[in-house]
Amino acid sequence: MRTELNIKIIDALYNAFSTGDMPTVLGLMHPEIEWNEAESNSLADGNPYVGPDSILEGVFARLGANHEYFGLQDVKVHGMNDNMVLATLRYDAKVKATGKSYSAQAAHLWSLNDEGKITVFQQFVDTKKLADSEK
Repeated sequence: MRTELNIKIIDALYNAFSTGDMPTVLGLMHPEIEWNEAESNSLADGNPYVGPDSILEGVFARLGANHEYFGLQDVKVHGMNDNMVLATLRYDAKVKATGKSYSAQAAHLWSLNDEGKITVFQQFVDTKKLADSEK
């Protein structure tokens, strides 16, 4: 039952993100969440981001400022043991400064506590594809 609930929470997060409902996205996070962007990602300079406000400013605001559009495609959510959820997906985006678009394969590993709040996030992504789009 816990795995199903965790899947619903992460599904709700992706649905809220897709509609720009940031209060819902941030509200699903524990106040002390630790967020890690993939190594070599330009956004990894703040790792670990601690707390929803840090993530909003250090990750989400920068994504919005640096991209003409940034969307998530083909999101598939997989329940795991130990209150973890794995999501596989693609980033569909276009960088403002270069005009380059990219479709990058990604995976997100989420950890939740027993109260259903997200406590840890780890991103895995094709960082070369992201870096090439920024040049």
